Amino acid sequence: MLVKAAGLPADEVVVDLEDGVAAADKIAARGNLTAAGALGTLAVRINGVKTEWWEDDLAAATHADVIVVPKVESADTVGLIADRLPEGVGLEVQIETTRGLVEVERIAAYGPPLEALVFGPGDFAASLGVPVLTIGAGASEYAMARIAVAARAYGLQLIDGPYAVLDDEDELRRSAGAALALGYDGKWVVHPSQIAPVNDVFTPSDAELERARGILAAADGASRLSGEMVDAATKRLAEAVLARASSP
Repeated sequence: MLVKAAGLPADEVVVDLEDGVAAADKIAARGNLTAAGALGTLAVRINGVKTEWWEDDLAAATHADVIVVPKVESADTVGLIADRLPEGVGLEVQIETTRGLVEVERIAAYGPPLEALVFGPGDFAASLGVPVLTIGAGASEYAMARIAVAARAYGLQLIDGPYAVLDDEDELRRSAGAALALGYDGKWVVHPSQIAPVNDVFTPSDAELERARGILAAADGASRLSGEMVDAATKRLAEAVLARASSP
């Protein structure tokens, strides 16, 4: 799986040492990190700081571009990891508990090397007591929106967690579209078959790009374009669409 992942057309490959690895296999999984690679960004998700494994996980992730920390509930946890990172290694933190959501603004304000907030829908639903049995089902729009505002306020990237049903592309697209509607930059996937649909949802269409360019070409101030009022705020929306198209 590590060899296959290294060649996948994903923006980021996250090698998981946390929930995807049984407790009895933690040490063996850590030893496999040297075989990990990615066409884009290589990330390693370590175990949470309340476990016995996280420090050895971090020490073993020597060639990762990014460290992902699960179940972050305070800015102190961000600092604990950040102080141990080599220069140039980024940090992404998962907001996936009710306590983490309560603290999300202070977490987001930490600054470099923090680069992104990642919503964890499965653990968050469990933390909140939502009666669902599928990761990504019943995701809280309130939680996602609050995380989005915190991330944007402090210039961070914003990523939605996965949808775990592997053969339901329609629901995967719906889930990705809901995240996009809240301003998210992308979404985790758990199978190679999910990469293309998610990329498609988050990539502006040719028609959207053409309309954005038309808006930017409109006269300054308030004007009428295709039956719609456009002004400076509309142009900022158009710039955001074009920026999304050009982002890696």
